[in-house]
Parts: sequence; structure tokens; C-alpha cells
Amino acid sequence: MKILVMTAFLTLGLVGCTQETQNKFFRGVQNWTGTNGVLDVIDEGKVMYRFIHIDKLSTATGTTDKEIRPYRFGYGVMDTDFDYSQGPNEKKTYFEISDFSTSYVFYENPSDKN
Repeated sequence: MKILVMTAFLTLGLVGCTQETQNKFFRGVQNWTGTNGVLDVIDEGKVMYRFIHIDKLSTATGTTDKEIRPYRFGYGVMDTDFDYSQGPNEKKTYFEISDFSTSYVFYENPSDKN
């Protein structure tokens, strides 16, 4: 019962925060994917791009107006051969994904599971 009450209070507290405030709060806690998240960018049911070794996705904000922008960004290795591991020619890169038009899935790297 105590866990249920604590969960309810935490949920209500987070709902009252802006998205960026929530993001700042959660940046203080290690992302559930650790430092090995995977982002698949999907088009017409097919994975078009895969980024691996991502520690977090961030919501963009304006420099002067601090308004939330309609995209997320991060750094990861572009996995061009879709094998969940970094090859010799696969380098870390910056990426952006639109909140409106990009279909994507962010998840923990399954190759790390025992």
C-alpha cells in the first residue's frame, strides 16, 4: 500500500512539471538503458537507421526563449550493418529526430542481455 501511495504522489508531481523539467529531473538518474541504448528510425515498417551506444535522448529547447522545440537529439554510433555492435568504420555521431514525423523506437541493446 505504501508503494502505491508513493507511486501516486510521484506520478502527480511529475505530471505537474513541464517536459523539460521532467527531463532535467531524470538526467540526474541513470537512464534505464545505461549507456547502451538503441534508437531505430523506422519508415514504412522497415528500420532505416540504427544508432547504438546512446546514453540518453534530450528534448531540444530554444537558446534565448527556452521554449521546447519539436525534436529530440543525442549522440550515438550509427550502426550501418544493423548488428548492434560498433564496426571499424562506424563512428559516434550527433543525430536529431522530429517529434512530429519520425517513427522511432528507443530501447536497451538486446545483445547485452545474458
